[in-house]
Formats: sequence, C-alpha cells, structure tokens
Amino acid sequence: MSSWVRPGRLRHATQGVRARSSSRSLGSIYALALLTLIGALSYTDRQLLGLMLPLIKGDLRLTDTSLGLITGLVFVLFYSALGLPIARSADRGNRRNILAAGLALWSLMTSLTGLAANLWQLAAARFLLGAGEAAGAAPSISMAADSFEERRRPLAMAVLSTNSSLAALLGLPVLGLVAMAYGWRAAFAAAGAAGLLLTVVFVITVREPARERGGAPADPGRGSTLDAARFLAGSQAYVYMVCGGAIVGISLYASQVWHPSFLARVHHLGIAQVGAAIGLPRGVAGLAGTLVGGVLADRLGRRSAFWRLAAPGLACILAMPAELVFLLSPHLPTALAGMLCYHLLLAMHFGPLYAACQSVARPGMRCTAIAVFLLTANLTGQVLGPLSVGYLNDRWAATMGPEAIRYSLLLESVCVLMGGGLMLAAARRLARDSERAAQPA
Repeated sequence: MSSWVRPGRLRHATQGVRARSSSRSLGSIYALALLTLIGALSYTDRQLLGLMLPLIKGDLRLTDTSLGLITGLVFVLFYSALGLPIARSADRGNRRNILAAGLALWSLMTSLTGLAANLWQLAAARFLLGAGEAAGAAPSISMAADSFEERRRPLAMAVLSTNSSLAALLGLPVLGLVAMAYGWRAAFAAAGAAGLLLTVVFVITVREPARERGGAPADPGRGSTLDAARFLAGSQAYVYMVCGGAIVGISLYASQVWHPSFLARVHHLGIAQVGAAIGLPRGVAGLAGTLVGGVLADRLGRRSAFWRLAAPGLACILAMPAELVFLLSPHLPTALAGMLCYHLLLAMHFGPLYAACQSVARPGMRCTAIAVFLLTANLTGQVLGPLSVGYLNDRWAATMGPEAIRYSLLLESVCVLMGGGLMLAAARRLARDSERAAQPA
C-alpha cells in the first residue's frame, strides 16, 4: 500500500464503492422486473382478443375468417413492418422513451378495442396496437442487456423471457374473470388502464442505462443493411433457422388464437373456465420449457455445437404427438395434459434458436439477424396461423359443425413437425457457419 493512502480513507472509499455497486444492482433488478412486467402485459394484450373471440363473435356477428384476419394479418402488418426501423432507432436513441411511447400507444389501443362496435373499428384498434407493440421487444432486450454485466446477462435474459408465461399464468385468467363478471369490453378496458399506469411508473422510476457496461463497445458494423443481409443469406444454418422458426410460428400463433375457441366449442367450457384451463398450463409449461430448453441446449452443446439446435428441434418434433392428443382426445383432462406437453416442448426452442442466430452472425450484424428472424417468423406465423385455421373452420362448418375446429387445428401438428426437421438441418451446419462468422471481415 502506498504511504500516502490512509487506511481509514481506503476503508471508507471501499465501502462507498460497495454501496454504489449495491445500489446499481438493486436498480438493475428493479428495472428488469418492470421490463418483464411490461413484456407480460404486451403478451396479455396481444392474446386477449383470442380469449374473447367467442364473446366478440356473437356480439358483433363476425365470421371466423374475419376474426382470423384481424387477429393475424391486421396486427402483424404494423408490428412486423416497424420492428426493424424501431430497433435501429433504439440503437441510436433513448430506448426507455421509445419503449414508454410504445407501451402507452398499445395500452390505449387495448382500451379502445373494448369500444369497437363493428369489424372496421376492431381492425383499426388492432392495427395500431401492433404499431405500439413493435416498440416493445428490441428496446427491452437492449436495456436489460446493458443493465447487467456480461456474466449475469444470461440469467437476466432468462428472466425477461418469462414474460409470455407470466401473461398466460396471471393475465389471461384474471381478465377472463373480469369478462365473465362485466363483459368482454370491460376486460379490454382493464388491461389498457393497467398499461397506462405502468407507463407512468416506468418513466418516473427507470432511467436509460449506459450502453457500455463491463467491456468495450460492440462493433457497430461498417457495412450496410444489405451487406448484412447478403452475409446472413450465405449461412445455410441461418436460412434453415429462419424457415423453421416461421413454420413453427404458424403452429404457435394458431394455438394462441384458436385453442380458447376449441375448448369452448368442443369441450363446452365457459370463458372463465377457458382462461383458467389455458392460462395455468400454458404459463407453467412455457416457463418450464424456456428454462429447460436453455439448460439442455447449453449442457449438450458443450459436447457438440450440433446439439444446440438438435435438442430444440427434437423437442418440436415431439410436440406433434402431444398436440394430436390435445385435439383428438374426447376426455378433457387427457386433452389438457396433451396441451401442457405441447406448450412445454414448443417453448424449448426459443432461447437456443435466438442464441444460434447470433452465433452465425458477425458482431456488427447480430441485431439485424434477430430482427430479420422475428420479422419473418411473426409475419408468417401471425398471418397464416390464425387466418388459415379460421378459413378452414368456416369451410368445414357446414358438414362438421363445432367439430370443424378440431380438424382445422391439425395444421398445427404438421407445421411443428416440419419446423423441427428444419432445425435439425440447421444443426448440422451450425458449427461451420459459426466459424465463418468468427473470421475477420
């Protein structure tokens, strides 16, 4: 120790550093909790229309085709189109303010959905809700990453990824009870009001985190977006992952929209019963599947890069028979067990697939890789999933009646099988394409 440093001052300085570090840690944990809550609210607002479809269809006298169009294409148009430019803006500007503006917009649109008196008003609210939610994912992920040092980021990302499970576990059952007591319009009003209140709390209590934390700034990339697209297109693993994620997305979004109606039509459950039956299994299964999938891919991936994608690919393939049990079993408890297994297995692909997308991209194009992946998966899944099942429902209703939805949803099982196969194909090329991305430009 240098002679000019007094032990007392050193002690006080050390204590001050620890206090500041502890304060920053608590602030980061608080910010992560709010970001997770905002993400959960986003998923709740997005899926609420699917839960309320039986009530909305009777009240507004709509067809399944029109409802499938609204829940899928109308929402995803703005959500997908604005996702990439908003992500680029968030890289350069204040992410907290961008996220807060998006939260306020989609919460307001959720409230206005409850005032819709016809198909066009419902579509307009859904359209603008997609615009608001486009500002949710990228800023949230970036803020959470910059709020923690590198060794703690995987845990932070895992916590943030539980938002969809929390929505299914808590948000949908609660709003299902609100709808049973006060009607579907009150459920949308309650969800929107919660979002607007959360916006105020978020702006007042959370600050924009520093972009550099615990290391050198990331290489922003010297090439254009077109250069990044060309490089990514040259990765067979990435192309297979994008195609696989898009096809699995058809199954994922069709299930989110039409599973509640399936339980109502085929098993004759009420709205509150559907909310409880869907919310609890989906929330628990999604939470467990997300964590188990990440741990399994990490452990097996230490032996070979192949297993980082092969494990979630096999999980998706196994989700097919689970979905068939859900759709074809006349026994409600057996059907719900099949749905539980389906959501658990399907959730296992999220983390490993996102991580693999980044491993085959150079540092300066990793955000672009994720944005393109999400754009393709959302556009394909949210449009074709709800719309195709809704169309088949209407086409087969004359001959099959309420049972038509049982066979329309078989499309899900085919898609999840194909998506799992594409992930296995990507797994065979992952190591080679990761080495390609690690080479100097």
